[in-house]
Amino acid sequence: MAGLTANTPWPTEITLHQASRRLDVTFDDGRSYQFPIEYLRVYSPSAEVIGHGPGQEVLQTGKRLVGIEELLPVGTYAVQIRFSDGHDTGIFSWDYLKELGVNQDENWARYLNRIEAAGASRDTH
Repeated sequence: MAGLTANTPWPTEITLHQASRRLDVTFDDGRSYQFPIEYLRVYSPSAEVIGHGPGQEVLQTGKRLVGIEELLPVGTYAVQIRFSDGHDTGIFSWDYLKELGVNQDENWARYLNRIEAAGASRDTH
């Protein structure tokens, strides 16, 4: 993210639902997204998950029951999520969260296909 612009989506409400493992985000355009915490964890924008370049993505497995321990604001442009499995290096910019919302169905289907192709599991072993 190069910085905030007039076109940067802005969250007007962020609600964590611990029991249902969901983070709801509403943006200033009125669009709302319900993010399963597992989805946010497996699509964390950290180098640990996406690598340092194309083709270096690391398939995240065993994250079905992961939770969120803390949401930390990062300036005015992002939130850092501390997950219950100890992962906390992803900075979720407002742009990235919006992108995750818009592309949620396709991203989730791609993740499930990758899990199946790898013979891996969403559950802990």
